[in-house]
Amino acid sequence: MTDKTIYFTRHAQAAHNVADDYSIPDAPLTQLGREQSSRLNPLTQSTIQQTAELVVSSPLRRPMQTMLEGYPNLVKRLQNDGKPPLLLTIAQEINAYPCDTGSEPDNLMADNEFKSLDFSDVHPGWTNKKGIYDPANAGERARQCRQWIRNRPEKEIVFVAHGDILRWITDGYNSAKYWGNAEVRTYTFKSNDDDAATVIPQEGGLHYEVGDKGPTSSSHQFK
Repeated sequence: MTDKTIYFTRHAQAAHNVADDYSIPDAPLTQLGREQSSRLNPLTQSTIQQTAELVVSSPLRRPMQTMLEGYPNLVKRLQNDGKPPLLLTIAQEINAYPCDTGSEPDNLMADNEFKSLDFSDVHPGWTNKKGIYDPANAGERARQCRQWIRNRPEKEIVFVAHGDILRWITDGYNSAKYWGNAEVRTYTFKSNDDDAATVIPQEGGLHYEVGDKGPTSSSHQFK
């Protein structure tokens, strides 16, 4: 094991989760989803928000909203230190449905809710679901996420993303393990140098569940 700690966080309930409607573009949080996100705040105020050194999010609306409402003190602290939340395009959700496809950077940066975030990795065309973003390349993209995290200098990182990509990152494939809405699990790396950058649950690590085990756009495969 390594001394790196990653707090993987799944977004809270989003509009497409309610009726399995995958046609909703860049599905945002529902009102319940915002309430679920806000429940993370008191749970993590004296733990993660005090000690994490970096917060990272998929650039889709629902994880960004979950991050901002679930970790507000952490976001503010890091912004004051000149480290606004980073948006990482390889952390986007796997499938090519409209709900799992992000918005173009100009549209996101024009939204006051997200204006304080670091969009340096969000380039035009990141929504095309081609190349590394193609669903067929999910395994490689998950590996790149793990390597990116491991190569960062920070020891404690919050990583907010989606159920399917989190399964690929933590299990190495799209397993049937459900991630709850706004669920937080703590992982570390198996070693400092394996090419797969394998992550494993951190013994005694923090675990928070505030929502139900909401479906993802791949959930039908597990029935």
